[in-house]
Amino acid sequence: MRFRWRLTLWLGLLAGLPATAQHRPAPAAAPVARYWVTFRDKAGQTLHAAAYFDAAAQARRRRQHLPAADSTDFPVRPDYLARVNSLTDSVTLVSRWFNAVSCRATPAQVARLRLLPGVRSVEAWPERPLLTAAAHPRPAAPPAPPAPLAAADLALAHRQTAVLGAAEFRQAGRQGQGLRIAVFDVGFRGTDTHPAFAHLYRRRAVVATYDFLRRTPDVYRGGTHGTEVLSCLAGQLPDSTFLGLAPAAEFLLARTEQKGRERYAEEEAWLAAAEWADRNGADIINSSLGYTDRRYFPEQMNGRTSLVARAAALAVRKGMLVVNAAGNAGDDPNWRTIGTPADADSVLTVGGLDPETLLHLDFSSYGPAASGKLKPNLAAFGVAITAVPGGFERAEGTSFASPLVAGFAACAWQQQRDLPVMELFVRLQQAGQLYPYFDYAHGYGLPRAAAFRAAGPAPAPPVPTFDFVAADSVVGVIIRPEAAVVPAYSLPLLAAAAPPARLTTTELPAETVPEAATGTPAPPAPLYWQLRDATGFVVRYEVLEVSQRAILRVLLPLLPPGGTLRVHFRGYTASFEAP
Repeated sequence: MRFRWRLTLWLGLLAGLPATAQHRPAPAAAPVARYWVTFRDKAGQTLHAAAYFDAAAQARRRRQHLPAADSTDFPVRPDYLARVNSLTDSVTLVSRWFNAVSCRATPAQVARLRLLPGVRSVEAWPERPLLTAAAHPRPAAPPAPPAPLAAADLALAHRQTAVLGAAEFRQAGRQGQGLRIAVFDVGFRGTDTHPAFAHLYRRRAVVATYDFLRRTPDVYRGGTHGTEVLSCLAGQLPDSTFLGLAPAAEFLLARTEQKGRERYAEEEAWLAAAEWADRNGADIINSSLGYTDRRYFPEQMNGRTSLVARAAALAVRKGMLVVNAAGNAGDDPNWRTIGTPADADSVLTVGGLDPETLLHLDFSSYGPAASGKLKPNLAAFGVAITAVPGGFERAEGTSFASPLVAGFAACAWQQQRDLPVMELFVRLQQAGQLYPYFDYAHGYGLPRAAAFRAAGPAPAPPVPTFDFVAADSVVGVIIRPEAAVVPAYSLPLLAAAAPPARLTTTELPAETVPEAATGTPAPPAPLYWQLRDATGFVVRYEVLEVSQRAILRVLLPLLPPGGTLRVHFRGYTASFEAP
């Protein structure tokens, strides 16, 4: 009875307390965020290179005159890793290359991490919120089976490789033999059962696969984007037409991306895949991926800020050529520029061209990188025929221009396997049909197989096709009569204009002057022109349809101080320097 009386009294007292006292909320859980923990050393760690690296990786290092292994290949110290594991919620990545781990931790845990022996730094991942859920569309209904390819599609399937010199490479016996290409993408659903890739699986050319998000070798799930990308390297139509230039190469397939989302975990997966590709002997990495406004600002596209840009640069130092799509933000007023890792200096960034005009597609992202470096480096068709579950279809995006150029690079490297990777990079740029002209929409243009002929006389210097004529305060560009005559064969019609990627604050007057052309009028081939400042930065550029010989007049006072007017027409490039 005494216990019941005391309980009744206690409940009565509680009833008189304010509601806030009766229902005190539980303390909020400490926020958990992702952190990058870098260690000071790898003391005591060693590596038996022959046991760790695939034979193809060892051969690549010998060709590239690299050591069998260096400290970036050594494992992270187990004691450092154990301490981080004991203090944090989870370790999501262990990177040998950077001697670092990525982990999820609370602020209190981070404070303790910074005091651990051997920890050099603890940095939070960049804190730019992802877009709202509305920006992520709901999964669409399963697509209808693709329709049979029309005649125009079959013609495009042939042209997407023909313009890159497929016939010349084939005649030389170069289709990527001896090269190993890693493809990083969102998924390869249907690749292993699609007839377009049967020739790869018959000869066991897909040598390794790994899903770095689910941590399983099964990559044949998720999206089909990787399937489409792979087809622009090695896919085959039923009539035996190859959709890419490297059907005889070997492949490593890595799933690093989640369809419709951009999470920091995907950058970690990209780095993990790059280390895996290195270990498994990749010569080339094709990455038709990019990260932009969902986590970065345009000024951070400098090749140094993002984890994937730094990982790509290190992959190149390991002797691998990294080829990356420029991105599809060219017509997005809120971004327009390339993403990352395409911003890294040593990454071969590929823009998209219209197959009908061979000029920049509106959606293809513009350069330069925030560091001022030339981007994109090269370009290829941004509209291509690709393999999809159930058949083939026409697809758009720089995602497909990138593997077309990666296949070109494989054929070029096949000719001279001991060529250092950055020398190959330079020679690929020099193979562009616009070289030495470039702009921030086309780069150096379509690469040409003729630039990688195994033997033969040196090519003749380009024949001048125009002249600069200066009078008073104006410089004009005049097409030479012989360049305005129709040759014996018909050239493709090129009649579109690419908008300037970056304009000066004052619009530059530029006008055409009517003048009768001598001889038979040539088809409207494009004339590329630009203004460069004293540092070489392109401050204005355009592509003009040439329908008369006096094509351009520019007021000299409006040339940048110490700058140049540079023009390219029919394979010839020349510059006029400001007085």
